[in-house]
Amino acid sequence: QVQLVETGGGLVQAGGSLRLSCAASGSILGSFIRKGWYRQAPGKQRELVAQITTTGYTDYADSVKGRFTISNGTARNTVDLQMDSLKPEDTAVYSCRWTRPWGQSFWGQGTQVTVSS
Repeated sequence: QVQLVETGGGLVQAGGSLRLSCAASGSILGSFIRKGWYRQAPGKQRELVAQITTTGYTDYADSVKGRFTISNGTARNTVDLQMDSLKPEDTAVYSCRWTRPWGQSFWGQGTQVTVSS
């Protein structure tokens, strides 16, 4: 099994920045075809925020383009999400998901991000 742990959430004022990190441990040998960040706000469906593939291709939700940046972390087996120019509507629980080439996925338990106006 693979364990994913998210860190870096918190409370920030609108316009501020946060950097989330997702660290993997356990049976992490082998590749992951996609590593993504998702979020779920109260009363809303979970949505994909950003993802990065093994080739380095990145993809973003329209609502965060130009403000969020996903990258492989400087620490081994981590993926980071840099969030700038945060808005109150970015408030949500942010979770990471890593997917194997054969489709098996692993989720972290999430970290709360709250943006005050």
